[in-house]
Amino acid sequence: MKGNDQVIAKLNFLLADELTAISQYMVQSEMCANWGYKELAEVIEKRAIDEMKHAEKHIERILFLEGMPIVSELNKIHIGENVEAHHKNDWEAESAAIKAYNEAIKLAVELGDNGTREMLESILRDEEAHIDWIEAQLDQITQMGIQVYLAEQIS
Repeated sequence: MKGNDQVIAKLNFLLADELTAISQYMVQSEMCANWGYKELAEVIEKRAIDEMKHAEKHIERILFLEGMPIVSELNKIHIGENVEAHHKNDWEAESAAIKAYNEAIKLAVELGDNGTREMLESILRDEEAHIDWIEAQLDQITQMGIQVYLAEQIS
């Protein structure tokens, strides 16, 4: 089915975001594992896998709409030097993703592409869950201090 060029372009834009997030989260997961924060490493790795599934959905949809997925373009990756910086960078990435998904949903609705809208709404819910978890981590760091927080991440 030939899709709208604007929708395909927006899906490729979101695909670049997802591919960037995968790289950022995998590096940070490995950093946490290297530092001995096993619990945190596992959660961040799971988030990277969620982003891989999102990327796969974008690729499938772009192909369905007879577009060409662009997988060679990444955005700037922000790797922090410590766990708190990781969370802050991830919050920025997820916040931008939520804004982009809302804009993409609006475009899909305007162009009458309800299949794409449904897919985007599903991913948006995941992104909102991601930012909720990150905000909880930042709140815990504020409330208990970074040392206690990090002690909780060791298993």
